[in-house]
Amino acid sequence: MHFYPNERVALFIDGANLYATAKALGFDIDYKRLLALFGGKGQLLRALYYTALAEEQEYSSIRPLIDWLDYNGYTMVTKPTKEFTDAAGRRKIKGNMDIELAVDAMELSEHLDHVVLFSGDGDFRSLVEALQHKGKRVSVVSTLTTNPPMVADELRRQADQFIDLAYLQNEVGRDPAERAQRRRPEPEPLDDYESEDLIET
Repeated sequence: MHFYPNERVALFIDGANLYATAKALGFDIDYKRLLALFGGKGQLLRALYYTALAEEQEYSSIRPLIDWLDYNGYTMVTKPTKEFTDAAGRRKIKGNMDIELAVDAMELSEHLDHVVLFSGDGDFRSLVEALQHKGKRVSVVSTLTTNPPMVADELRRQADQFIDLAYLQNEVGRDPAERAQRRRPEPEPLDDYESEDLIET
C-alpha cells in the first residue's frame, strides 16, 4: 500500500460488499484494527460505512455492528430496504447504497487527497474516474484471490492502487479465538452483492 503521510484520506465502505469479500476469504473484519491501519497511513478524516436495514424487523442481526461502528469512529449511512414482488410472484428485498456512496464521495472530495473505496462493484468505475478528474488518488480494496474474483476488472484497472484484502488479513482480521468467545454470530449486512442487488426470501 502506498500512501503519503500528509494526504487527507477518507474510507468509503460498501458494507455488504466488504462483508461478502471477507466471508469469501474466510475471515471476519476487525473494524477497530481496520481504522487503526488506515489512520496510520495518512490524515484519516472520515470512515463511512454504508448499509441497508430491514427496519420492519423487531431485531436486525446487523444492528449491534452498526451501533458499535457508530460509537467507534465510523460515520454510518443507512436507509431502509424496499420490498416488492417480482413478475414470478416472488418476494424480493432491495437495498442498494451505491448512489449514496457516490454522492458523498463527490461532495467530500474537495476536502480529500486520497479516497479508499472498499468495494469490488464495477458500477463504481465511473465514480473512480470522476474523482481522478478532480485530482484525487483512488485506492480500491477487494480481492482477486477468490474464484471468481470479487473485484470487477474494469474497477481494478481504473483505480490508482488496488489493495487485495487477502493480504491485509493479518492486519485487519479478527482473531478466530475471539470470534469463538462471542455469544452471537457475526452480524451480516444485507447482502446486495449478487443478483443485481436483489435477494429472494
